[in-house]
Amino acid sequence: MVDSRYLLDGGAPLLPHMHRLGIDPGAIEVVFLTHFHGDHTLGLCGFVLHRAFIAKAPFTIVGPAGVEERLESLFRAAWGVDWEAMRGNLNVTYREAGDRGSVAGVDYETVALDHGSSGCTGFRLRIGGRLLAYSGDSQATPPLDRLVEGAELAIVEATEPGHPYSHLGFEEALALRDRHPDTRFFFVHVYAGSLEGAVSDLQVIDV
Repeated sequence: MVDSRYLLDGGAPLLPHMHRLGIDPGAIEVVFLTHFHGDHTLGLCGFVLHRAFIAKAPFTIVGPAGVEERLESLFRAAWGVDWEAMRGNLNVTYREAGDRGSVAGVDYETVALDHGSSGCTGFRLRIGGRLLAYSGDSQATPPLDRLVEGAELAIVEATEPGHPYSHLGFEEALALRDRHPDTRFFFVHVYAGSLEGAVSDLQVIDV
């Protein structure tokens, strides 16, 4: 989450983590979704329940092509026959990201990243005059360098040592950081091992 207003993907358990950090789930204005893999989306099932019944403020989900169809299918699978009634209470707008756009005061550009067979949509977000790059998941290919080029801050996945399939390895993540010395990196999605620059669970960072 950025500025308690913007959510970058929505893995589980999303709501308990928000509550532990004192972040109001109802204050999220935009969800930027990079791809549809479960570790980036399953927390949204509980999030939309909260937004349908507790905090009914409007919000937008910006994501890859087909975002509305894919998420509505996920929510129907999660909530079954009750989803239609819940859906009537949910004030959500879906937006396919495209190459660039603007939402809730944030200008964004996208970069198509290499990740598995379906790819991933990386975001370059201009928030409060600062440029934040967020990769979601990506292999160590040239589009990832284009994503972080010139960014002040970069949130980039780094899964484990070596060359994990369709993800960034530790050595590749550190090499990326070395190629962009003026960018401050935050490494996430660490599944195994310990990496310099990796953020801790539930860590809040002022930048």
